[in-house]
Amino acid sequence: MIPIDVLLAFLAASALITIAPGPDNLMVLSVGVSRGRAAGIGFGLGCALGCFVHTLWATLGIGAVVLASEETFTTLKMAGAAYLVYIGIQAWLHAGKMAMIQLDPAAAEPLSVHLRRGFIANVVNPKVALFFIAFLPQFADQLRGAVWPQLLLLGALFAAQTVAIFGTLGWFAGGVGARLQQKPVLAVWLDRCAGTIFFLLALHLATSGR
Repeated sequence: MIPIDVLLAFLAASALITIAPGPDNLMVLSVGVSRGRAAGIGFGLGCALGCFVHTLWATLGIGAVVLASEETFTTLKMAGAAYLVYIGIQAWLHAGKMAMIQLDPAAAEPLSVHLRRGFIANVVNPKVALFFIAFLPQFADQLRGAVWPQLLLLGALFAAQTVAIFGTLGWFAGGVGARLQQKPVLAVWLDRCAGTIFFLLALHLATSGR
């Protein structure tokens, strides 16, 4: 339904956007370094699932309708910022936990916890919703038929490449973190740095405009 050259161009643009420094990949790196490979990969997978939710919103027109309201946009923005603050607080409260996990693997948080955190952090960010509303339609064409199946396909491809890239980032960050976490004092500060990054991202989101 969509020409191969268009799909390849879309994947190339999507990969560049995903790799470029931004809140999501910064969070994946932070979680991977402070909590390990499984946590980083799980958080990245959650972000990717959130991308597919934004695809559904863009396809159904829900995102455009919701974000047309300044009050709704602000509410989502503040909810997203509050959730990032929550994750940052958890990082500070449990600083050094990765070092304990290395001694006792049973103490590790379930993968579902990090999956859920990444999913929520992505879904409640209205800036991501705006991006999908603006980005996906550029590669759809009414001359090829109904637009909504094209948007769904493009969104699924975007989420798939996000899984691959964020999974790689989480795996790499987890490997680096495992080496750094061997020193208990350093492990505590790594978690605190990760928490601070979430605080800064929350501040950036809360004070940003459309």
